Amino acid sequence: MAHHNFTPTHYHSTIGWHEPVLTIQSGDTVTTTTVDAGGKDKDGNQATPRGNPQTGPFYIEGAEPGDSIAVTFDHLMPNRAWGHTSARIAANVLDPGYVPKFDDNITRIIWAIDFENGTASPAEMCEGRDQTTLGDGQPTTGYLKDLTLPLNPHPGCFGVAPPREQAISTATSSTHGGNMDYKRFNQGTIVYLPVFAEGALFHIGDGHALQGDGEIVGTGIEISFDVTFTVHLHKGKTIGWPRGENDTHIFTVGNARPLDQCIEHATTEMIHWLKSDYGIDERTVHVLLGEAVEYDMGNMFDPAYTMVCKVPKSVLETMGAKRS
Repeated sequence: MAHHNFTPTHYHSTIGWHEPVLTIQSGDTVTTTTVDAGGKDKDGNQATPRGNPQTGPFYIEGAEPGDSIAVTFDHLMPNRAWGHTSARIAANVLDPGYVPKFDDNITRIIWAIDFENGTASPAEMCEGRDQTTLGDGQPTTGYLKDLTLPLNPHPGCFGVAPPREQAISTATSSTHGGNMDYKRFNQGTIVYLPVFAEGALFHIGDGHALQGDGEIVGTGIEISFDVTFTVHLHKGKTIGWPRGENDTHIFTVGNARPLDQCIEHATTEMIHWLKSDYGIDERTVHVLLGEAVEYDMGNMFDPAYTMVCKVPKSVLETMGAKRS
């Protein structure tokens, strides 16, 4: 099982059947970097056009349609001392009759990253919508100047090549993954993805130092990343939608619009998972989910919304249900 150090020289703003940048084996680990959603690297230089640029794709030897891969996020960390966010909640998250009334023209907030303490704090307020430059900023004032939040590094966007040789914009998401913006895809999480193309072709990018549920302003704290991940191939293990697990939960991910459709996808995928891997009969699964299911909002901003269906591992352990 090898450990590869990969330095990207180009990026993709679609997740698709692109020429692979590196071939790896099941069990291999990759250490690499990503640029931020605006295409800026760790030095703040414009490395590529904006649009959630992705590092990769990485070709997993032996992966074929009908298989799945497990990607463990071993290390996720910003590699520069600042990131930026939008400063306005998306209109589709608010009542149609509500019109915000701001007394400034601020469109972005620059956040300072404190690596020693693992926190982020608003540093500057900037005017203008051009995300390829930071523009002239002014110090934050009022309550913002005293706001400090803990870091929660996670990739907003990652996935495998979609079916039918598609290349899908990194602005959105589907069965292949994509721009899901779920804040619990963080360090230590294992993500399971269906394979639609030979080699799977795994992409990753759009680092967030921190983000609230739903990505309701259209961004997390957008920043470049150092990334280490490990991939395992599951031959003949077919899944329909992205899945994941951490220390406390297993979860499934639905990406669609309207909101009820992505809930349907995530819930149905969880039913399939509990039946196939845990050996729980259908009636028991329905009763279990009725009283123990948890839902998280991934994003409410992108063309496809993301909802996450979760089951606590402690509940499964209490039932004596073990994964096969």
